[in-house]
Amino acid sequence: QLQASGGGLVQAGGSLRLSCAASGSTSSINVMGWYRQAPGKQRELAALFTKDDVTNYADSVKGRFTISRDNAKNTVYLQMTSLKPEDTAVYYCNARAVVKSGRIVDDYWGQGTLVTVSS
Repeated sequence: QLQASGGGLVQAGGSLRLSCAASGSTSSINVMGWYRQAPGKQRELAALFTKDDVTNYADSVKGRFTISRDNAKNTVYLQMTSLKPEDTAVYYCNARAVVKSGRIVDDYWGQGTLVTVSS
């Protein structure tokens, strides 16, 4: 189970930090990250940790967003700075178990948290 929090309303240029806590059977999880879905658009990657512990960012958030995690708490964070109105979206936490071949064997989604950036 994934519990996301931290969304809200912020003015352009402001900051927010999202949190996602994983509970239950988490031993197989090796990929965690954040996706977002803006109104009328498809869900897209924002940032994640790969199974090789490398961070990946969407080009649109590079230099502004930072993903981090606390393994002891099974929690992943997304620090968002210099927010823009186009960052407005529902942000979803994702956790996956990915085997060596790249096949996803488990895939979990949080409930989503709304981030609204006003101009």
